[in-house]
Amino acid sequence: MTEKLHVREAVVVEGKYDKIKLSALIDGLIVETHGFGIYKDRALLDLLRRLADTRGLLILTDSDGAGFQIRNFLKGSIDPSKVRHAYIPDLFGKEKRKKTPSKEGKLGVEGMPLDVLREALRRAGVESEPVPCAPAPITKADFFRLGLSGTQDSAKRRQMLQQVLGLPSHLSANALLQVLNAILDLPALEAACKNIFSNFAEKA
Repeated sequence: MTEKLHVREAVVVEGKYDKIKLSALIDGLIVETHGFGIYKDRALLDLLRRLADTRGLLILTDSDGAGFQIRNFLKGSIDPSKVRHAYIPDLFGKEKRKKTPSKEGKLGVEGMPLDVLREALRRAGVESEPVPCAPAPITKADFFRLGLSGTQDSAKRRQMLQQVLGLPSHLSANALLQVLNAILDLPALEAACKNIFSNFAEKA
């Protein structure tokens, strides 16, 4: 089994299939732009700015025109000193899940061989970085204990938490867990939940 690369930055890709492919190569947070959805999703852009401030971003989009449009949009929206860029080469072909090639006929991140992606990351300055010492992560057990999963109103609680923290509303429970681990620690999450849900109980 190929050893995964530990990437301290949050890695930004275009879509879920890019994220799935990259997850086989790196150990770290991967965030999707949902294609051009990033243009209208203010909460997602704010999250990327927050991640850039706290840990930095590594942008890895497709090599076609659309990929560069998204990359350039992020370049103009986020402090460039907090962003690294990785570029995949122009390889022509068709991803297995697609019936036809893309408009430009180029393979995207999801279609790249893992060794090509590894080289693209290496050229961007990513090496087998040591895993930094960090506080104990927020776990699924913590989510259950705090009522963020496993109860009838868990989804509503997560939405309330995401709204207060200024996070995108479309995050799944697993994605929210990853994002929370990137921006705060367990005591901060516990304090936020205590404040939010006690206020909610008082108004109910």
